[in-house]
Amino acid sequence: MTNPSSENNKPRLSLKGMKEALKLFRFLSPYKALYLVGMVMLVFSTLTTLLFPILVGEMTKVLEGKSGFSLNQVAMVFGIVLLSQGVFSYFRVVFFAVVSEKATADIRKLVYKKIITTSIPFFENNRVGDLISRLSSDVAAIQNVLTTTVAEFFRQIATLVLGLAYLFYVSWQLTLFMLATFPVTVLAALIFGRFVRRLSREVQARLAEANIVVDESFQSVSTVKAYTNEKLEYNRYSGLIGEVVKLSIKLARYRGIFISFFIVGLFGGVCLVIWFGGNLVLEGHLILSDLVAFLLQSLFIAGSLAGLGEIYASVQRSIGASERLFEILEEPSEVDMDDEPQRLRYKGEIRFRDVCFSYPSRKDVPVLKDIDLSVPAGQKIALVGHSGAGKSTIVQLLMKYYPLEEGDILMDGKSISEINVTELRSNMAIVPQEVLLFGGSIRENIEYGKPGATEEEIREAARKANALEFIDRFPEGLETRVGERGIKLSGGQKQRIAIARAILKDPAVLILDEATSALDSHSERLIQEALKELMKNRTSIIIAHRLATIQHVDRIYVLEEGRIVESGTHENLLSDSEGVYAQLVKMQFDVLVNPKEKV
Repeated sequence: MTNPSSENNKPRLSLKGMKEALKLFRFLSPYKALYLVGMVMLVFSTLTTLLFPILVGEMTKVLEGKSGFSLNQVAMVFGIVLLSQGVFSYFRVVFFAVVSEKATADIRKLVYKKIITTSIPFFENNRVGDLISRLSSDVAAIQNVLTTTVAEFFRQIATLVLGLAYLFYVSWQLTLFMLATFPVTVLAALIFGRFVRRLSREVQARLAEANIVVDESFQSVSTVKAYTNEKLEYNRYSGLIGEVVKLSIKLARYRGIFISFFIVGLFGGVCLVIWFGGNLVLEGHLILSDLVAFLLQSLFIAGSLAGLGEIYASVQRSIGASERLFEILEEPSEVDMDDEPQRLRYKGEIRFRDVCFSYPSRKDVPVLKDIDLSVPAGQKIALVGHSGAGKSTIVQLLMKYYPLEEGDILMDGKSISEINVTELRSNMAIVPQEVLLFGGSIRENIEYGKPGATEEEIREAARKANALEFIDRFPEGLETRVGERGIKLSGGQKQRIAIARAILKDPAVLILDEATSALDSHSERLIQEALKELMKNRTSIIIAHRLATIQHVDRIYVLEEGRIVESGTHENLLSDSEGVYAQLVKMQFDVLVNPKEKV
């Protein structure tokens, strides 16, 4: 998927682009009855609008004494038509608004559903701010096109066709004279549309980039403040907004030129038509009432031409937006939310068999090489090694974040490639080193492990995680808001909520990414107790950074440059004083005993 800023010069008004945009109209299918009623109201409102010039002409005939109707009769018909026009217009707007809002909501939900069900590599290749921009601004760009723009297009075309037919009926000479201005108007509309397309896409791209800056700076606000880079982030954002302003002003200038040209051309044309039509009246080829009706109908046609220019620009924007949305909708999903799999409870027996792996973005860099390990159900193992040795990658492959290249991973003797991803992950829970909570309440964050859990289940999970003691100290208890990403809670409190969430899920396989590496001794003791409770009777995989915390696991696997170089218990591995594990322990012991020498 490409970045919007790289697409600015890509041509949009093409057969392929139009076909892509037309796909969007399938979203109108559930509301076709309402849409058809709206179109009927549109037809009636258009016809009543076209009657206005005719009725004005008829009133003029009455004043000239050339009509078979009285002024009161014509005025009564005029009132009925005007009232009908108001009624038809009201229902046209309402029906199209209902269809537009519902169809747009369907698109937003479908795009979000697609994004949230795609695989981890998709998020690695796309910035969050760009995805948010597509979900908001791109959907907004096509909202009116689905209903209002298409309806207005037919309205303007009908006004042009029926209006021109009436004008030819009144006076073919005057109509041909008026049409002489058409080529200039059409050419101006095309030029205007081209500039609008290019500049509008540039504005949209800069806004997307600005959204990315906001998203990244807000999500990393602690880092921003720690490095006192508020001014840097402000300058980044204000610089992009400044570009948006410049481009928007430039766009406004082109619009101003076009509007000025159109006004001059319109009134200039009207003056010419009055001049030419006046001569026809003086020569007896046309009566005054027909000239009045002709002029009013010409104004309606001119308005339709102006409307077509706006519609053309709107279609240009929607084509680009629809292509970007379909790029997302065509991404493969790893989760099918419409097909609820049978959630089987696994025992938790894990086997890695000759697994080799490189990340999709770095195919030439092997991360894992011939990994072979077994974890009997209920056992606890630890993965240790230097940063980049492949510990986290083993866990990511077990959770099917990435497809396997070589080898196989088995769960209870069955290849995970044959297990539905939802079924597999429903048997796993992870407590990461850096806990990211959702911005709701403590209750919502714990309940995330088991949506719909009872009050008793949530409190029991919090108790087992040693979290209830601090939760009950808050005035609002479980309803306490944790703030964006849990910013209102300490590191130890966030860890215990994450553990409570995992306890509530009751997984067969537990994954721990050293949960106590950056905590004070009191918080570490509480969390170690909670983890001990959590690991009871379940398969546990611990990514260990502090080796003192894994002395009592059943087996330790030592990784180095993507390979398992040692395995065994803590005592067995320490017995080889020259081994990698023994050296790692010695290194950490030296840091603890002589911290100044290591700084």
